[in-house]
Amino acid sequence: MSDTAPPSSGTLTSIEQRGIEPVPAAERTGNAGALFWVWFAANISILGLPLGATLVAFQHLNIWQALLVAVIGAAGSFAVVGVISVAGRRGGAPGLTLSRAVFGVRGNIGPTFVSLLSRLGWETVNTTTAAFVLLSLFTILFGTDGDAKHAPLLTIAAILVFVVATVLISGLGHAFIVAVQKWATWVFGALNLFVAVFLVLRVDWQVVGSAPAGPFAAMAIGIGTIAAGTGIGWATAGADIARYSKRSVRASKLVAASAAGAGIPLVLLVGLGALVSAGDPTLAQAGDPVAAIRDLLPGWMAVPYLIAAFGGLLLSNHLSVYSASLTTLTLGIKVPRVWAVAVDVVVTTLGAMYFMLVADGFYAPFITFISVLAVPITAWLGVFIADIVRRTWYDPEALLDLRAGGRYWYSGGIAWRAVIAWAVAIVVGFLFTNVQVGDADPVFVGAFSATWIGANGLGWIVTFIVAAAIYAFSGGPKGVLHEPADESAPMPVREHA
Repeated sequence: MSDTAPPSSGTLTSIEQRGIEPVPAAERTGNAGALFWVWFAANISILGLPLGATLVAFQHLNIWQALLVAVIGAAGSFAVVGVISVAGRRGGAPGLTLSRAVFGVRGNIGPTFVSLLSRLGWETVNTTTAAFVLLSLFTILFGTDGDAKHAPLLTIAAILVFVVATVLISGLGHAFIVAVQKWATWVFGALNLFVAVFLVLRVDWQVVGSAPAGPFAAMAIGIGTIAAGTGIGWATAGADIARYSKRSVRASKLVAASAAGAGIPLVLLVGLGALVSAGDPTLAQAGDPVAAIRDLLPGWMAVPYLIAAFGGLLLSNHLSVYSASLTTLTLGIKVPRVWAVAVDVVVTTLGAMYFMLVADGFYAPFITFISVLAVPITAWLGVFIADIVRRTWYDPEALLDLRAGGRYWYSGGIAWRAVIAWAVAIVVGFLFTNVQVGDADPVFVGAFSATWIGANGLGWIVTFIVAAAIYAFSGGPKGVLHEPADESAPMPVREHA
């Protein structure tokens, strides 16, 4: 039996009590505009600048090609996030919870675990980068040592400041996040524009105008790089915010809001990074992009720049932590959502401490790690989107029923057609992939990585197509796919044991 449904997303100052339980229709009051602000704020991070720099410095694209790549890679990949948001509007539950209907309550463990690893990876990147930002700020304001290893206590303090700020926002939950993302967009967006003006003043327009066009292959690689570093990484979180959207919101508006919300800041930041790097590859080659961008600015601009950088990273991180807490609960860990937030930030705090105080390098291994995870995430996308084409309803009771015999138990808790499609697509995707950390020798070389598809970084497209095709041609979703006319499903609060 189920308990009474918990409170809704809550007021701005109350802690959201709902975990992964589907949101009752009466409490779904959001519109597409909320998604626009959420994704805009989450993507005004300075990490977009070095992404753009790599397009010019390494792929040798001109500015127009870099902008086109940014539009296709960033806005296009976030359109996919919008498609996943449609499932959130239909089912009122987080994306990986809805995925139980596709993969089975046990078969869904694999995709859920991969998604959690990806979220924790990005949060470690954000936390580490933000701590470097604060160390730089402390150096300017108080004259402290900016070297993390030389000032371990100050480094730990910087990490904890960012973590506490993250928990205060993500811990309160959906309603507070939506409000913060909207208003913080204006504040930190204005700061970023202010900083951008001074970066643009450094641009060598003669070099920009005379740069030759790069080959199509370089554009294809650039699109894959931008997509993997932006929308693909966020794809599994698409339904987490959209689950509070009104059922009457059109799917096209959810897709457009996600694509435009993330696409606008990303295209501007990626384009700016490409402009700044024309004739000067410093930013693209920097191990610490925060310091590299700071050095490009007048000395008096350092403080507003660092504040803008910290704010952008925070806006991305608290949304990621919120999504990761829901993913943690989907794995079957039975704790309140706010405690799941705490568990996730403990992991990323320890990771940031290790990479800042112990390890000799950070960005190269972690970006490689996250890029590797993009393959199984893309495979999940292929299966899940193929399922969305036919499925318009998710049984809210069955999504939380982990017992044998439930609607989404299938065979031993596994929907084999989905799991097999996912697994085969992962294998195929890695056949077209090279795994390499920085300039070191490759860790793994896929058998087809030297082909045109592999060399041009298009293995992720093959992964998506293979996953969707196998799932669709093997029969696709089964069972009740549309809401029964005579069934008013209850909205339970707890998973069954």
